[in-house]
Amino acid sequence: MQREVMIERQLKRRGIHDERVLAAMAKVPRAEFVSPEVREQAYEDRPLTIACGQTISQPYIVAYMLQAAELHPEGRVLEIGTGSGYQTALLAEIVREVISIERHVELSKSAEQRLTYLGYINVQLVIGDGTLGYLPRAPYDAILVSAAAPEAPRALLEQLALGGRMVLPIGNRDLQDLVLVRKEERGMSQIRLEGCAFVPLIGAAGFPE
Repeated sequence: MQREVMIERQLKRRGIHDERVLAAMAKVPRAEFVSPEVREQAYEDRPLTIACGQTISQPYIVAYMLQAAELHPEGRVLEIGTGSGYQTALLAEIVREVISIERHVELSKSAEQRLTYLGYINVQLVIGDGTLGYLPRAPYDAILVSAAAPEAPRALLEQLALGGRMVLPIGNRDLQDLVLVRKEERGMSQIRLEGCAFVPLIGAAGFPE
C-alpha cells in the first residue's frame, strides 16, 4: 500500500512517466534498503540516513534521475555511489548490466548482501574511487552519479559511450544543480534539470575528504 501511494503521489503526479522506471519503483522494496529503525519511513518523500554518514535519496529524485538517463533494456550502466544498493536494484530491473562503485567497504558489502538476497545477478559491485570510473567495462550507455561533484569528472566523460547520457549533481558541498550530460559527435552538452542537495563526491576528481 505504501509503495502504491509513493508511485501515485510522489512520482506520477510530479511528472515521472517512464513506465520501466515506475515498474521498477513498484517492484523493488525500498524498506529492505534502510535500517530497521527507519523502515516505517521507507516510502516517505525524503532522504534517509544510512551507514558511513551517507543517505538514500528520496524516491522522487531517484526516479527523476533514472528517467532523465533515458535507460535502455540492453544498456550497460555505471553507478557512482552504491550506497544502500537501492538505486542499484532499480537499475538492475531496467538495464542488462550494472556496474556500481562505492568507496565505503561497509556499504558495498551490505549492499551486496541485499542484492544477492533479492536475486540480482546482473550487477557487479566495485570498491574504489568513483570519480575515476571503472575502465574495464567501459564504455557505458549511461552513468548515474549519486553524490555532488564540483564538475563532471573527466574520467567519467571519457568512459561514456557516444550517444551516452550522464546524470549528476554539480555544485558545492551544500547546494547543486542536477545536470544531464550528453556525449555527442560534436562534443559534450549539458542541460540543467533542477536544484538538489546531495552528499559530496569524494575522490581524485571530486571534493577532498
